[in-house]
Amino acid sequence: MAEINTNTNGSNRHGKKRAVKKSTRVDMTPMVDLGFLLITFFMLTTTLSQPKTLNLIMPADDGKTRTALAESKALTVILGPDNKVAWYEGMGNDPQSPPELHYTNFANTNGIRDVIIRKKEKVEDQFHQSDLTVLIKADKSSNYKNLVDIMDEMLINRVDRYAVVDITQEESRYFH
Repeated sequence: MAEINTNTNGSNRHGKKRAVKKSTRVDMTPMVDLGFLLITFFMLTTTLSQPKTLNLIMPADDGKTRTALAESKALTVILGPDNKVAWYEGMGNDPQSPPELHYTNFANTNGIRDVIIRKKEKVEDQFHQSDLTVLIKADKSSNYKNLVDIMDEMLINRVDRYAVVDITQEESRYFH
């Protein structure tokens, strides 16, 4: 590879003996092998770690078909700015009796997970089946991470029925 050849037989033109110079040789074969190993390693790790997405299938909104939902089986969760979460029981459709609004966050204790667990147990005790439906509404000032976090909470708590719906004008004022 990288080799310098010096052709000396140990004497010069005056007949004097000189020290024999050894050739300096650097073998680059291990470096090439290491380079190919590193390239192969990084190519494999980048192809194996592809980003994962959450598939969310939304039905077409034709305005005609609406599923009836009992107020006592519903929990409405509103995502706000700065990881804040507002929630109330029911759907909040009755203007005569506005919902009792509560605020929480994504904390491990006294967070939205505890709210979902308590509501799910309440529905199971009342109806003897797990029919909890969670309505998820996101404010314009909320971030995408919070939506993914609340969807993860649905999977963790085994809530089978949930929907991402539009926020109303009244509900958008809860955080401002």
